[in-house]
Amino acid sequence: MAATPSDLNDDALQFLTERHLATLATSRPDGTPHVVAVGFTWDRDAQKARVITMEGSQKVRNAERGEYAAVTQIDGPRWLTLEGSARILRDKDSVTDAENRYAARYRVPRENPRRVVVEISVTRVLGSQSLRS
Repeated sequence: MAATPSDLNDDALQFLTERHLATLATSRPDGTPHVVAVGFTWDRDAQKARVITMEGSQKVRNAERGEYAAVTQIDGPRWLTLEGSARILRDKDSVTDAENRYAARYRVPRENPRRVVVEISVTRVLGSQSLRS
C-alpha cells in the first residue's frame, strides 16, 4: 500500500529540513522522463513540495501540461520520494514565499526576475521504512 504525507514520521520531517539536494522527475511530451538535480522545500501543513526555477525551463513546460511530478531526496540509506500533480505558480506572493522557504533550507537564491515555482501537491510517498510511521 502506498504511503501518504500523513505517514511521514518525525525523522522524515527532520530529513526534509536538512540541506540535501534532490532530483525532480517530470515527463516530456513523448513520455520519457526528464530528471534534474534541484533544491526543494517541503510544506508539511499544505502537503506540498516546491522547487524554484526559471520560466521556460523544460521542467516548467512539463508541469504546465499538468503532469505528475516527483522529487527524490537521498542520503546514504535514507531516501524519500514525494509524488503528486504539479502546477506552476507565477504570482509574486507565491514566488516570494517559495524563495523564503528555499533560503531557510539552503541559502538566499540569487536574483531572478524570471523565477517561477513548480508546486507538487503530494499524494504519495515512497521511501525508507525508517522514515514512515
